[in-house]
Amino acid sequence: MKILCRFSFINLLNSEIFDYLCHVIFRKRIMYIASTKRKENIAEYLLYMWQIEDLIRANGLDIDNVKSNIIDKYQLSPEQRNEMVGWYDSLIDMMRREGVEKSGHIQLNKNVLIQLNDLHHELLKSPKYPQYGAEFYRTLPFIVELRAKQGDEKLGELETCFTALYGTLMMKLKGKNISPDTQNALTQISRFVAMLAHYYKLDQDDKLWDN
Repeated sequence: MKILCRFSFINLLNSEIFDYLCHVIFRKRIMYIASTKRKENIAEYLLYMWQIEDLIRANGLDIDNVKSNIIDKYQLSPEQRNEMVGWYDSLIDMMRREGVEKSGHIQLNKNVLIQLNDLHHELLKSPKYPQYGAEFYRTLPFIVELRAKQGDEKLGELETCFTALYGTLMMKLKGKNISPDTQNALTQISRFVAMLAHYYKLDQDDKLWDN
């Protein structure tokens, strides 16, 4: 089956597409992109929201800093500005209440991983999608290798994949080089995550389990 994604993570890690991603995701109207990405590509949405968490941390969870350093950079109507301020303010409040001021993820984003994990296990058990299981088991050696480096508190398999992709995006943003071995691992992880995101979209559209 051909996997159709607006941006596969394989291409995402290529320089031209990555530069486009940096421009669209990290520099345009952040709030309005989030809702669109959640509908179109759940994997991109999750990485995007992790970036938002880090943007908020970089601004000290201070809405005034967020206003001056992020929101005021855009040409917004008063209504749009108030809406974006409210969006950021609610995220700041979640981060404080949930104790993730310095690290970790809010429950809103954890729930996405839970949904993806549930679907992941359904797909592995389903005889309808053997190609998914095959892609996962091609990825598994890289996941095992990454988890071996995590210490005592190991992340789940999917979170390990997303953490690797997010770390790579941050490295590229900082202009750091990626070794060939790391690139090879990320290419496979990207392929697997793109497939899962594709099936998630089908599931949301009630097309995944159709006969």
